[in-house]
Amino acid sequence: MAFARYLAMTAEEFSSAPSLPEKIAWMACHFSPYSTSLLNLPRSLPEASLLILNDSTPPVHQDCKNVAKIIEATLKEQKCSGLLLDFQHRDCPQNKEIAQALTGLDFPVCAPEYLAKELDCSVFLPPPPPDMPLREYIKPWQGRDIWLEAALSCRQIKVTDSGSYLRPVSGDPECPLADTALHCHYGIEKDNDGFIFTLKRTREDLDSLLAEAEALGITAAVGLYQELK
Repeated sequence: MAFARYLAMTAEEFSSAPSLPEKIAWMACHFSPYSTSLLNLPRSLPEASLLILNDSTPPVHQDCKNVAKIIEATLKEQKCSGLLLDFQHRDCPQNKEIAQALTGLDFPVCAPEYLAKELDCSVFLPPPPPDMPLREYIKPWQGRDIWLEAALSCRQIKVTDSGSYLRPVSGDPECPLADTALHCHYGIEKDNDGFIFTLKRTREDLDSLLAEAEALGITAAVGLYQELK
């Protein structure tokens, strides 16, 4: 699969958008809390779209084989390019069982780190922090197929005599300086007991980060339509 940039859309965004992105990811397909079925399956998608299955409702009633059957039928019917598992409940044993069943499908499947480390599938990594080189960030997954979450981000680090720590970011701090290696802009501010370093990834920075991601062999990037449209 060549490098692809997907924008994840809700059903409402999909139906109301004046025009669709070149590649979309269908969000919010999830498990039914009352039956063995899945909810919010797409009815009509552009060819080569990405399907996202989440666990916002934990899979209490679901059978692995039935889930795999429904997902496989949807992927084939909609001619999807693959499946992204947005499973956040790490303590849910059904997630691992369902993920394992879905990786047996004849489609590319990507899972978050905690699941992918034990499965034969692609790994979905959170946005790289703006203070870490991309090559270093993906190093633990060398040799694996990687998909990357694409997002604008901001991080503040306060440095004092006793050490450094992350602090919450408020507002939209100015970052007039650019770091092309880290794909971010940054600013330095003197505080009463140290210095505050602010690192912000702009839309321009994100584009250059994804260009490096493609050069490094990363397969796909998935971002939110509402943030990156």
